[in-house]
Amino acid sequence: MASNPQPKSSFHMSPEEFRKQGHAVIDWIADYYRRIESFPVMSRVQPGQIRASLPKEAPVQPESFENILADIEKIILPGITHWQSPNFFAYFPSNASGPATLGD
Repeated sequence: MASNPQPKSSFHMSPEEFRKQGHAVIDWIADYYRRIESFPVMSRVQPGQIRASLPKEAPVQPESFENILADIEKIILPGITHWQSPNFFAYFPSNASGPATLGD
């Protein structure tokens, strides 16, 4: 009797999942631009602080996009210099518009 092979699990994202997570990322970017003035312009973290907050090794199992966006918010965002902030007067960026962001 031949057994039915187990379906292979795919590490690839389905078109539906891509669409769902793509919308979540765009929503996060739009929310970021809505509140960009609330952040300090310059990074407030110490050198090495972000690296120390990250796992020493990549995860064995994939993490959800919700967890990834939460990590960006909690760990990465405090270490960013917010060049697109209207309070940052050092440069005149050319990619501050919504269409430029979508192009990137």
